[in-house]
Amino acid sequence: MATKLLALACIGRESHGNLSPRPHYPSMPNYPKGVSVQESSVELGSEAKAVFSVMGMTCSACAGSVEKAIKRLPGIREAVIDVLNNKAQVLFYPSFVNAETIRETIEDVGFETKLIEDEIYDRSTQARRIRINGMTCTSCTSTIESALQAIRGVQMVQVALATKEAEIHYDPKIVSYNQLVKTIEDTGYEAMLISSGEDMSKIDLKIDGVHSDHSMRAIKESLQALPGVQDVNMSLKDNKISLSYKPEMTGPRTFINEIESIGSRSFKASIYPKGGGGRETHREEEIRQYYRSFLWSLVFTIPVFLTSMVFKYIPGIKRGFDTEVVNMLTVGMFLRWVLSTPVQFIIGRRFYSGSYRALRHGSANMDVLIALGTNAAYIYSVYSVLRAATSKDFKGTDFFETSAMLISFILLGKYLEVLAKGKTSEAIAKLMDLAPETATLLTLDDEGNVMSEEEIDSQLIQKNDVIKVIPGAKVASDGFVIWGQSHVNESMITGEARPVAKRKGDTVIGGTLNVNGVLRIKATRVGSESALSQIVRLVESAQLAKAPVQKFADRISKYFVPLVIVFSFSTWLAWFLAGKFHSYPESWIPFSMDDFELALQFGISVMVIACPCALGLATPTAVMVGTGVGATQGVLIKGGQALESAHKVNCIVFDKTGTLTVGKPVVIDKRLLTSMAVQDFNELIAATEVNSEHPLAKAIVEYAKKFREDGENLAWPEAQDFISITGHGVKAIVRNKEIIIGNKSLMLDHNIAIPLDAEDILAEAEGKAQTSILVSIDREVVGVLAISDPLKPGAEEAISVLSTMKIRSIMVTGDNWGTANSIANEVGIKTVVAEAKPEQKAEKVKELQALGYTVAMVGDGINDSPALVAADVGMAIGAGTDIAIEAADIVLMKSNLEDVITAIDLSRRTFFHIRLNYFWALGYNVIGIPIAAGILFPSTRFRLPPWIAGAAMAASSVSVVCCSLLLKYYRRPKKLDKLEMRGIKIE
Repeated sequence: MATKLLALACIGRESHGNLSPRPHYPSMPNYPKGVSVQESSVELGSEAKAVFSVMGMTCSACAGSVEKAIKRLPGIREAVIDVLNNKAQVLFYPSFVNAETIRETIEDVGFETKLIEDEIYDRSTQARRIRINGMTCTSCTSTIESALQAIRGVQMVQVALATKEAEIHYDPKIVSYNQLVKTIEDTGYEAMLISSGEDMSKIDLKIDGVHSDHSMRAIKESLQALPGVQDVNMSLKDNKISLSYKPEMTGPRTFINEIESIGSRSFKASIYPKGGGGRETHREEEIRQYYRSFLWSLVFTIPVFLTSMVFKYIPGIKRGFDTEVVNMLTVGMFLRWVLSTPVQFIIGRRFYSGSYRALRHGSANMDVLIALGTNAAYIYSVYSVLRAATSKDFKGTDFFETSAMLISFILLGKYLEVLAKGKTSEAIAKLMDLAPETATLLTLDDEGNVMSEEEIDSQLIQKNDVIKVIPGAKVASDGFVIWGQSHVNESMITGEARPVAKRKGDTVIGGTLNVNGVLRIKATRVGSESALSQIVRLVESAQLAKAPVQKFADRISKYFVPLVIVFSFSTWLAWFLAGKFHSYPESWIPFSMDDFELALQFGISVMVIACPCALGLATPTAVMVGTGVGATQGVLIKGGQALESAHKVNCIVFDKTGTLTVGKPVVIDKRLLTSMAVQDFNELIAATEVNSEHPLAKAIVEYAKKFREDGENLAWPEAQDFISITGHGVKAIVRNKEIIIGNKSLMLDHNIAIPLDAEDILAEAEGKAQTSILVSIDREVVGVLAISDPLKPGAEEAISVLSTMKIRSIMVTGDNWGTANSIANEVGIKTVVAEAKPEQKAEKVKELQALGYTVAMVGDGINDSPALVAADVGMAIGAGTDIAIEAADIVLMKSNLEDVITAIDLSRRTFFHIRLNYFWALGYNVIGIPIAAGILFPSTRFRLPPWIAGAAMAASSVSVVCCSLLLKYYRRPKKLDKLEMRGIKIE
C-alpha cells in the first residue's frame, strides 16, 4: 500500500510527460555477469528483503534516481521507493549483493540512509495514538517528528497540528512506549496516550466496593480464569480494571457478572466513564484555558490602554496621571508598569515556555516571535521607567500598552482559533453520538420464543446477543435481522437518503434509525469492531495523514521564523540609522517619540505581524473538514494523499460486475407463450429451481417470491425426481407435471420443439447480452425468462455527468466481449477492455498513466485489488459495512455511482479551499510584513502599531480556519439531484 503513494509528493506531477508516475511494479531481476537466465534458479539462491529509511527525498525525481542506482547493482530482484514515508524496499539475492552495499549505494546518490530491521506492517509492530499538548505551529510538529524518528525501532511517525495528536508505529522489542513518551516530554511537550493497537478487544471497568489489594487480586484471578481473557491490568487507586479479550468468546457482561458474583457479592462493576481522555474533552479544556487567560489579560490590559491612549486626552485626569512621583517618573508610567507585568510574565508565560522548548531543540516557532516582540516593548519600557526615576531631565515614552495589548489580542486570536478548530472535527463527534446509550436485550428459548427482556447499556452488548429494536429507536449494534420487517434510515452512516427495507436475513448497521416496524437483530460486530467505530477510526487516521502539499508549508515554516527575526532587526536598524543620519524629516517622528522609539515600533510590528500558524493550518484544517463531510455522505477518504490525487483525476476505469451493474443475476423479462395463469407458472418454476444452488436458479426463485403474498412463510409445492443437468438446466416432477427449465440445447436433447416465437425472443435477448431460459411443462415450451445482471440505477446518467466534468470513462472487465460491449453501449462508455484478468486490469491502469492520465479505479474490492493499488486513486464501491478495504484510497459505502462523482467533486472543493488558504496565508505575510516595516510611512504617514499588527496576526489564523469551515456547507453537485434514479423494472 505504501508504494502507491510514490509520486504524490510532487505537486506539479503533470510535468512528467509520458513517464508513468507510479513505477512500482516488480522489475526483472538484474542478473550478475556470467549468470544466465536458465542458470538463475540454481545459482541465485533464495531471496532476501531489506527495508531502508532514506532521508531527504522530496519528489518522484528523487525516488527515480534512488531506484535507478539500486537497480544497477547485480542481484537486485525488485526495488520499490516510497517517497512520502522516506523508505526503500529492496528484494535481492544475498549471494551477489548485501544490504550494506545497497545502503552505501543509496548514500552515494546523496541521501542519508539506514537499514530498518523490521517492516512497518510486521505483526510485531504496535501503533499508538498520543495526544501532545503545547504545539502551536508546524515547527513544533517537525521538532517532535524528528525526535521520534531518531529513535531506533520507530518505523513511522505522523504528527497532526490540527488535532494535536501523533500516530506512532514502532517495534516494542526495540523501543517501549515509555521511551516514546519520555522523548516527547524531553522536547518540552506533554504526552498522553489516546489509544493503542489492541483497542479492538479492550475494555475498562470501574469496580465499587474494593478496599484492599487482596480484593483486587481476587477479582483479577477470577477474570483471568475466564475463557477468552488475554490480559488483565488493575489500578486500586482508580478502582479500575482494564481487560483485553477475544470478543467472539466473551464480553463485558460476562466480566461484570463474574465480578459481582465473587465472595459475598459486595462488589459492583460498570463501564468505566471515559472522562477526560477524549479529544473533545481536551479541546473544551483548551478553550476554557484560553478564555480564562484572555479575560484575566483584559482585567489588566484595559486600564493600561485607558491610561496610555484615552485619559491623556481628558485634561483633569491627564494632570493626575502626569503627576511626577520620583524625578521624571509619573503616576501613569508606574501604574502601567505594575499592571502590564502580570500580563507579560504570568498570563503570557505560555509563550516563554513554548519559546524555550523550540529554541532548546534548534528550531523557532510563533512563540519565539511573540516573546521577542513583547519583551522588546516591555524591556524598553522598563528602561524608560528606570531612567525617568533616576533622571531629572529624561523625557522618554513607555510601550507597556504594546506588550499588554499584544498578548491580549494574541490570546483572543488563539481562543477563536481553538474554537474554530474544534468545529472542524464536529463530523467525528456527530458520528460518535449516533450510538444509542441503551439497548433491549432479549433472552430466547430453543424455539426462538422470548423468555425475557432487559434494558442494558449498549456498551455491554456481546457477539450473538439478540437485540430488540422498536420503531423510532436506534439500532444498537451491527448484525442481521432474525425476525420482523421494517424500514431503516441509514443516511447518517451511508448517506442513503431513502429508508432501506429490512427483512429476515438482511444486515443492519449500528447507529441507524428504525422507522416503522419491530426488529429482532442478532449482533455480529460490537464495540470497536462495529462499522461506526471503524468509520470514526478511519476518519481520525485520515486527519492525521498529511497531504503531500503540506510539505510546501513545512519547508517554508523551517526558515520562516529565523527570516522574520532577521528582517525585523534589519527594519529596526534601517529606521534607526535613517533617523540618526537625518535621512527623513524630523516631522515624521510622532509626538512623544524619538527616532529610536519609532524604529523600535516598526521592528516590533514586523516581528508580531508575521504568522507561520496560518500556513501550518491551511492544509490540515481543510482535510479535517473535507474528510468529515465525506464520512457523513458515505464517502470515506483515507487522508490527504487520496484527496490530493482525487482532485486531479481525469480518467476513471470502471469494473463491470458489481460496479456498473448490480452484481447478481435478476429476472428482467418474462414472456408466456400460452394462456397459462401467471401465478401457476411462477409456482411451478420456483418449486423446481428452489432445489438448485445455481445463481440463475436463485434469481428465478427470488423473482417468484415477489408475487407471493405470504412474505416470509414461503412454502413451494414439492418437487419429485429432481435432476440438475450441469451446464444446461434442471428437471423435476411438480404437481404431476414434468417441468424442464434450461437452455436451448437442453430442450433439443429432450426432443422438445421450440416455437418460432421463442426463437425470436432468444435472438432478441442474445443481442442484449441477456441469458434466456426456456420453460417446458409436459414437453411443451410455455415461457421464456430473460435473466441479466442489470445496470445500476443512474449508471448511464453518472457516466454522462463525468463526461461533463472532462473525465474520461473506461470499462475493464473479465466478462466476454459481447456482454461488455452491450453494457458499455448502454451506459455510454466508448473504450472497453474485456476478458481481462485482475493483473491485466492493473496493466491497463499503468498504460493510461504512461499516457499522462491521472487514473482512478472504481471496483467492488473483490477481485480488483491489483488495479485499485495501481491506480492513482482506488475507489471501492458498495463496501457497506466492510469499510476496511486495504487496497482502496476512497471507500464508497453505497453502491451508487453518483458517489464517485461526489468523491471527486468533494476533493476538488477541498483543494480549492486549501489553495485559498495558502493564497490568504502567503498573501497576508507578503503584504502585511512590508506594511508593518513602514513601506507606506514615507508617502502616507501610515504606520501599523504593534498591538494592531498582533491583532492582524491572530486574525489571519482564525480566517484560515474559518475558510476551511466553509466546507461544512458542501453540497453535492446539483447535476446529481437532477439524475433520474430509475429502478430495475420487472415486466
